[in-house]
Amino acid sequence: MKDSRGAHIAVVGWAYTTLCLVSYAAAFSHGASLSACADMMPRHLRVQLHSPSNNYITVHTNVSFYSPGDRVPVTVRSTRDFMGFLLQARKVSNDEIAGTFVFIPPGSKLLNCFEDGDTVTHSDKSLKRNLSFVWKAPDQPIGDIKFFISIVQSYFVYWAKIESAIVAQRGQN
Repeated sequence: MKDSRGAHIAVVGWAYTTLCLVSYAAAFSHGASLSACADMMPRHLRVQLHSPSNNYITVHTNVSFYSPGDRVPVTVRSTRDFMGFLLQARKVSNDEIAGTFVFIPPGSKLLNCFEDGDTVTHSDKSLKRNLSFVWKAPDQPIGDIKFFISIVQSYFVYWAKIESAIVAQRGQN
């Protein structure tokens, strides 16, 4: 009888732990939370950060310069599938989030970190590889910017703040 009760407790404990992990993971399967806005770090249980320098994820723009109010195409390319992401444009001068995204691909959604549509995250856990966005610069000058993306390859593996080349504001000294 004692062995049966111990086995029952072990099974109940395993089921409870599994249910907690599944419900916690499901909370992020529809995108990053607002708590990730500032540092772009996933809030998963026991995740493993990898170096931001990697050789398979890149963030590109097809322009080197922009003017206030311009729309800038942004492309994320990966040679490996990933499940989640968080994308932002930030001012080079002070690392503040800037501008808004006006076009996002399927499987993604806008997140309002500091203003409407200033961040994009995943909206499902489907595997992703190549994504295209359009970012709109604010109408007032903000200086040079970079795009940053954090990628979640799996629940336990991610890369934070992979950066693009600088996109310089036209006419700045």
